[in-house]
Amino acid sequence: MHLSENEGIEGNTFVVTGGLGFVGSALCLELLRRGARQVRILDFRTTSPWSEHLKTKGVHCIQGDVIRKKDVERALRGADCVFHLASYGMSGKEMLQFGRVDDVNINGTCHVLEACHEFGIKRLVYDDHVDPYGRSKSIAEQLVLKSNGRPSKKSGKCLYTCAVRPAAIYGPGEERHLPRIVSLAKLGLLPFRIGEASVKTDWVYMDNLVLALILASMGLLDDIPGKGKYPIAAGQPYFISDGSPVNTFEFIKPLLRSLEYDLPSTSLAVSHALLLGRIFSAVYTMLYPWLNRWWLPQPLILPAEVYKVGVTHYFSFLKAKEELGYVPMVSPREGMAATISVLAGKEKTNS
Repeated sequence: MHLSENEGIEGNTFVVTGGLGFVGSALCLELLRRGARQVRILDFRTTSPWSEHLKTKGVHCIQGDVIRKKDVERALRGADCVFHLASYGMSGKEMLQFGRVDDVNINGTCHVLEACHEFGIKRLVYDDHVDPYGRSKSIAEQLVLKSNGRPSKKSGKCLYTCAVRPAAIYGPGEERHLPRIVSLAKLGLLPFRIGEASVKTDWVYMDNLVLALILASMGLLDDIPGKGKYPIAAGQPYFISDGSPVNTFEFIKPLLRSLEYDLPSTSLAVSHALLLGRIFSAVYTMLYPWLNRWWLPQPLILPAEVYKVGVTHYFSFLKAKEELGYVPMVSPREGMAATISVLAGKEKTNS
């Protein structure tokens, strides 16, 4: 796909659900940089580390929840394209709040789809995650892709959809993966590796993922001269990564060494780690009624997280390259260096 770098962005209105998060905030700023007329955020939070900067740049922040249909309609009315990034339960004790996970990931997605059809919105890019927590996300992705090509009853315009499946996300400001590992290492609670040294997984740097999301939105355009009427990305899923599968503990080694923390020297078999994860899961599930009222530390490990680091899972982004023109802009070495500089600064500030 060969389009100008701002095709389908200049002069258009975008909505990013979950836009106060790490990826969403970066996407909003990039859309503005590329000439979007208006960028709106729908997020249940009122503040985040990026919220003030987004407001100064002109992003319109709407507080609301995707599980409430009226909130979704208020945010999506008049939009040209929607990036549905809002999700719940990716890691830690959030994973055990099963009702909230299904409400946000499945019911919330249904509300977004209904609003897109109601208002004749033509493009929807869905951000999925390929890991065990994604049962609800997988159901939501199926709903999104099955809605591809469905015309709006009011306007007759077809909604074109696609799904972007990112690997584990990292970069300066990321709050879920690497900061949690650093916190455990600081407390001496990173005593072992999980699985064999040959196990490899995918990671994706934030800037690379934002590029992929924007290219996916371009791939849903249906009025490109010489390209035909049917968008190339319509109804399609795309795996996105840096293209450099690596063992998780080798990946984090430069980060831990830069902070003078030790990398675990012993290894725990996946079966033993799963047993430990199930114990933590059982304890936290019993404490579930109090999770929102009493402060509880994050569990050391949960079964889904064992699979993330202890079992090989990586995917080719060749389809995204051939159909969307996706090529990672930032190498893993460059991405980790940028991430280290920010995390190291935070550690010095807090020490």
